[in-house]
Amino acid sequence: MKEKVGETPAFFYCQRTASIYHFTMSIVKSKIRTIPDYPKPGIMFRDITSLLIDPEGFRLTIGMFVERYQDKKIQKIAAIDARGFIAGAALAFQLGVGFVPVRKKGKLPGKTISQTYALEYGEDQVEIHVDSIQAGETVLIMDDLVATGGTLEASIQLVQKLQGKVLECATIIDLPDLGGAKRIQEKYGINVYSICAFEGH
Repeated sequence: MKEKVGETPAFFYCQRTASIYHFTMSIVKSKIRTIPDYPKPGIMFRDITSLLIDPEGFRLTIGMFVERYQDKKIQKIAAIDARGFIAGAALAFQLGVGFVPVRKKGKLPGKTISQTYALEYGEDQVEIHVDSIQAGETVLIMDDLVATGGTLEASIQLVQKLQGKVLECATIIDLPDLGGAKRIQEKYGINVYSICAFEGH
């Protein structure tokens, strides 16, 4: 490839890297199926089970997370019940770091702290063990998807109660029309990284 004046080899490396990233992202996205009117009419459910059963798709998904976080000095991955456990545990294994389950209320056997978050109708709670994160530890929070951001926000608050430092939130899917990632960035100054995005609800 002939270089233009003023363009360094690093410029072309960045171009190639971006191209590979977008190609990989498109493969991952293509393996996520959409189920209309689930769990209720009008909802387009983005189902990652079709991605998980595909060896190439699942490998590429975890590989993209590994590439992003392998040099970030993460000490714990806090993953949200239940689909967040899948990618979160696989990434924790690959990075050689601790795994913290963020569970629905009443599911953890030891001493816990809890955080309430809003649902469309009512409230729910998530919990973590009080000894799962030490003060000053760098934590990545993971889930399969960010929609309104309620569970991610509650998980951020739990980590911060234990004086952990949230590096970032990571999901496979973003639903930007619901505004969760934007709200978390504006409210907490914490970025939400997602491999792919789908329009609509």
